[in-house]
Amino acid sequence: MIKAVIFDLDGTLLNRDASVQRFVRNQYDRLIDCLSHIPKEEYISRFIELDNKGYVWKDKVYQQLTEEFHIHHLTWEALLRDYIEQFHHSCVPFPNLLETLTKLKSKSMKLGIITNGLGQFQLDNIQALEIENFFDIILVSEWEGIKKPDPEIFHKALLELSVTSSEAIYVGDHPFNDVKGAKDVGMISVWKRDSSWECGDADFIIDDLSEILEIA
Repeated sequence: MIKAVIFDLDGTLLNRDASVQRFVRNQYDRLIDCLSHIPKEEYISRFIELDNKGYVWKDKVYQQLTEEFHIHHLTWEALLRDYIEQFHHSCVPFPNLLETLTKLKSKSMKLGIITNGLGQFQLDNIQALEIENFFDIILVSEWEGIKKPDPEIFHKALLELSVTSSEAIYVGDHPFNDVKGAKDVGMISVWKRDSSWECGDADFIIDDLSEILEIA
């Protein structure tokens, strides 16, 4: 019997691709006095390329951008600070997010999040999506000192939710960090399909969050 559903954040609940597009566009507009020598679409596309779906931290991204585009009136540290402070204003949820979480809670399902990333940054994004109160636990790798796919962070979530691995579903978009990480501790794995990856090992594959309701 399924008693808990635990989610990844980026690429699963948060439409990170759309959020990044919105943020970089907004950043360019806000800082145009220092960025106007760069074509807007070129700045956006290069940021997205360097960002590599979030797997390159933004200190490296902004160092590269300032060098390539000869940005002299803004330091990479200032651009990074702007990213950290402003990104949550650009958060875009995936379709049916609130409806799915509401229906899961109505079934008395325990809910959790396990996400890699910086603690306050990820919490700001969760709050921006207005979903914090749905969750019984939120584990962020920086605050926990461990990150997916380390089994320890999955075991901690199960312990805090008081469920066994066979009673819990884990939903994520990354084949290794999410699907394999969950399967390695005996959880039911659900891959939220992302065209950037291939994943043949998940117990279930979904394209829309509402499909979780057919599994849980």
